[in-house]
Amino acid sequence: MIARPGRVEGKVAIVTGAGSTPGPGIGTGKASAVVLAREGARVLLVDLFPERAEQTLEIIRSEGGEAEVFAADCTKSADCEAMVARAVAAYGTVDILVNNIGRAFVGPVVDLDEETWDRALDINLRTTFLASKHTIPVMAAQGSGSIVNVASISALRGDGTPAYSAAKGGMLALTVDMAYSHGRQGIRVNAVAPGHITTPMVHSVTDPGPRAEFMDALRNEAGLLGTPGDGWDVAWAVGFLASDEARWITGVTLPVDSGVLSVAPLLMAGHLRSVPEPE
Repeated sequence: MIARPGRVEGKVAIVTGAGSTPGPGIGTGKASAVVLAREGARVLLVDLFPERAEQTLEIIRSEGGEAEVFAADCTKSADCEAMVARAVAAYGTVDILVNNIGRAFVGPVVDLDEETWDRALDINLRTTFLASKHTIPVMAAQGSGSIVNVASISALRGDGTPAYSAAKGGMLALTVDMAYSHGRQGIRVNAVAPGHITTPMVHSVTDPGPRAEFMDALRNEAGLLGTPGDGWDVAWAVGFLASDEARWITGVTLPVDSGVLSVAPLLMAGHLRSVPEPE
């Protein structure tokens, strides 16, 4: 049997939002960090709440991987600059950046206040801009790098989260433009668009009870496969796009959605009429 190195063996990765929101399941950032470590990367685990990233660190170290936690508010340029500096100081460079920070804000545009709108764009889009701004010079200096932005199918179809959808749509546009601007520097920039996966963040915006259970079932049934998706499904896509196996792929958005973009309007139209109301 031929011993094969991991997909990102010897590379250095930064994963923002590397902890999970408290609750059942696993978030996309936590899963992505673990997958990259399993595939041979040394990982800087960045999170506004370092105690959450410590849980990710525990998993990686228990499996023999190498990582460390860095506390940062990625809506702030100075924190992003310090994040990159720490990765370079600890591991020598940055080969992979996973922009994973995100938070959904539910409600139609007429019910949104300006503060919520601004916060949605800060959390979901400004963080991607600033983390990329400070990471790209390191990648450009070495002539290689891979950025993977974790967006959402909400950017591609409506689901009642206009501020979140707008921010993630901006992320997709930013993905294409950065791929255009930095491709000749050896930097690839791609995005994944998770579908109706079940993660701790999803549960955090839905009160427990019949409605939450119904929405879990709806997410499971919405796609062509009729099976549940979770943070691991997104992480495996992130791992592929970050690796040299995807060396000729840039500027693309990869849906990880069980085909829901093809069928959701038809399937959900019948379901939504019977969504249980909160008690």
